[in-house]
Amino acid sequence: MNAEPMTAEPRVDYRTEPSRYRHWKLRFEGAVATLLADFDENAGLRPGYKLKLNSYDLGVDIELNDAINRIRFEHPEVRTVVLTSARDKVFCSGANIFMLGLSSHAWKVNFCKFTNETRNGLEDSSRHSGLKFLAAVNGACAGGGYELALACDEIILVDDRNSAISLPEVPLLGLLPGTGGLTRVTDKRRVRHDLADIFCTSVEGVRGQRAKDWRLVDDIAKPAVFAAKVQERALQLAAQSDRPAAARGVSLLPLQRHDAPDALRYGHVQVQIDRARRAATFTVHAPSGAQPADVAAIEAAGAAWYPLALARELDDAILQMRSNEPDIGLWLIKTQGVTADVMALDATLQQHAQHWLVRETVGLLRRTFSRLDVSSRSLFAFAEPGSCFAGSLLELALACDRVYQLALPDDADRTPRITVGDANFGWYPMATGQSRLQRRFYGEQIALDAVRAVAQDGARGVAGQPLDADAAFALGLITSNPDDIDWADETRIAIEQRVAMNPDALTGLEANLRFNGPENMATRIFGRLTAWQNWIFQRPNAVGDKGELKVYGTGDKAAFDWQRV
Repeated sequence: MNAEPMTAEPRVDYRTEPSRYRHWKLRFEGAVATLLADFDENAGLRPGYKLKLNSYDLGVDIELNDAINRIRFEHPEVRTVVLTSARDKVFCSGANIFMLGLSSHAWKVNFCKFTNETRNGLEDSSRHSGLKFLAAVNGACAGGGYELALACDEIILVDDRNSAISLPEVPLLGLLPGTGGLTRVTDKRRVRHDLADIFCTSVEGVRGQRAKDWRLVDDIAKPAVFAAKVQERALQLAAQSDRPAAARGVSLLPLQRHDAPDALRYGHVQVQIDRARRAATFTVHAPSGAQPADVAAIEAAGAAWYPLALARELDDAILQMRSNEPDIGLWLIKTQGVTADVMALDATLQQHAQHWLVRETVGLLRRTFSRLDVSSRSLFAFAEPGSCFAGSLLELALACDRVYQLALPDDADRTPRITVGDANFGWYPMATGQSRLQRRFYGEQIALDAVRAVAQDGARGVAGQPLDADAAFALGLITSNPDDIDWADETRIAIEQRVAMNPDALTGLEANLRFNGPENMATRIFGRLTAWQNWIFQRPNAVGDKGELKVYGTGDKAAFDWQRV
């Protein structure tokens, strides 16, 4: 297999805001927001390609992710988001092919993963917080452009005899639609298998009435009535939502992060990198001091409200480490703070669960924890003196491959304890739809009932029972409970053994073991589709000197190894 180009890839910063957008335009009109794709072809994230025909790279999706978050939090009056194009005759031509040809395998994988998460996030918001999405496809729509449309609740295609939708990656590039296209065509739109086969192996795509008949779009409209049709349907979708028309939004102020050569520091999250050990320690700090307890105080706190600030910081830290520190293969997860403060915060979240801002904040935490689940890094949690793995913050430990808790039976004040709460029984479901406790115990009711017996009873306001290492071990909540004599050696050996193993094998191992629950569309996108796409991205038929991705645009014909592997 030919080696991939050793190109210098820039460090990625996922922080942005609308005044810095180069690719998207936002418009607001009552209950409807419009996101206009107008990609600046000269504003690629790295040199060597132009974003022609509204083709996109990671920078485009960073802006899209930010724009959707701003709609979620800054514009609660918005109930429907219309995604369309500001360009004539082109909606979006998908991921930029020359960008893919120039990129290393790691860059391509991180790009596809973030793009998947962004699209999954549209469906998550539609399902959990009533924000609906309508793709108004007003021009040619190919590859990743159609995959973006597929992530919306509905698709309307302009019927101008020219605009077509297509997933041409197989015949055109020797690749697969990498951001959920195949899975959404079948699982979501229920396109018949033989028709999907024709659709995905033709370059020219499908247009007009045939696209509707094949279920590839929901409706079509002639150019003269297209805008009116889109507006009518956007308002009908908005009528299905319960997002508040009169609420005041929360401004997502710039995220403050201090970068050091071996550290990332935020207000509530710190990441310390140990390059010699190829490990990083994530420390999440609990809320401190008086916290808002009613909705007026929560709204007044805005982006500074602890759970919202924490979600934004942790999300950014995960993305920074995934993209910019690929050699750091082991993440050690720790917490610091007072358990009672965490449980009090959870009680507030539960009390006001139906308030739009609380709901959106829980949604951001849910998506952030899910981002941790699918990160191709080994995850070990360490419960040490001063830790506060409780309720919502216990999800961090439950997401890990192993949990170590120090046993100090003779030192009650310093003994680290974990506390299970109502939050751990479904507030933050994984991609499988299961809670992490359900995943841990394979849904076995006896084990779950034993854990629930010590969990928080939110209805009575009774705090959950803090569990020392021996009690947590007996319930199966942790992996190991070494005492203070063995702690340093056992954790050191675990770290050294882990980082010495083949990172590719570990990625496959962890993905298989973490997702042992039921399959659904999201898990198939991240598991089945992404696994195949990653494999194809490394095969010479795609990325060799004569691979289809490499010869695209040169006039040469790809040279295939015809063996089916």
